Amino acid sequence: MQTVSDVGERRLIAMFTEAAASAGDDVVIGSGDDAAVFTADGPVVVSTDTAVAGRHFRFDWSTPAQIGARAVVQSAADIAAMGGRLTGTTVSLGCPPETPVDRLLAINAGIVEQTHAYDARVLGGDLVSSPTTVITVTSIGVLDGLAPVTLSGVGAGDVLAVSGPLGGAAGGLAVLSAVEHGADPALYERHSVALAAYRLPQPDLAAGPRAAHVGATAMTDVSDGLVEELVTLSSSSRVRLDVVSASVPRAEGLDAVGEDLAVDPVRWALGGGEDHVLLAAFAADAVPADWTRIGGAADGAGAFVDGEPVGSIRGWQSFTRS
Repeated sequence: MQTVSDVGERRLIAMFTEAAASAGDDVVIGSGDDAAVFTADGPVVVSTDTAVAGRHFRFDWSTPAQIGARAVVQSAADIAAMGGRLTGTTVSLGCPPETPVDRLLAINAGIVEQTHAYDARVLGGDLVSSPTTVITVTSIGVLDGLAPVTLSGVGAGDVLAVSGPLGGAAGGLAVLSAVEHGADPALYERHSVALAAYRLPQPDLAAGPRAAHVGATAMTDVSDGLVEELVTLSSSSRVRLDVVSASVPRAEGLDAVGEDLAVDPVRWALGGGEDHVLLAAFAADAVPADWTRIGGAADGAGAFVDGEPVGSIRGWQSFTRS
């Protein structure tokens, strides 16, 4: 088994460059030089996200390719939440010198494949020695003539809607944790859909530009849980946001997971993070047909579920997870 220290940084970078060799018309200089160069017609949208082994992913719970792809989804969702279209990514990988080369190449393969799935290109990155595996993806996008959709545009009377179902990633994580703590491993087979939702969420990120096109007044992706995003939107827009829990679409199979683990699946749909579907506000007559209405905005302040302050139902954060 070859390790990173056996192969060396330059050869690994060359391998990554070969994997990301294809380029679009807007890429002047791609991966392999000191920096990437690309053309853009109008404003550029940039977002960076980092995933750390043991905190955001585990190699015994996901494949290296899934881990790499998931890091791209996490970062690209922020571009979509601004109403942008992903055009490229840059990637920084940190890992211990004894990391197997095959693992690192598989992570990179997942990154490249997921980036290409969004019709974008890996533009370059960095490789460093680190005590643990760390993946940082910077996503670059364009607005195609649309105005950016911010967090602060919600107005009283707007309707809140989401672009897809929620709670799947949290349900999958709950299954993995339950089996690790002694539950029947047969849960893996019974709830394979939830596991897949955790390992590699597949939100429709093209919904972001579509929402911007029809006039979404504010938008964000559900990375930390719906209630956390409601709190953020309410604070940024200085309005009261109310959600009806029964209207929140739940991920496929989530109710069955809740039944097996004796957990109310609504809690995962409200508080679970990392689904990366989009939450947006629209004028009442502008909600896209493929979005689900879940509530609305009014004069006032705060985030409410079924008329009550969100209180103890909180989501996932960078340093704590409930």
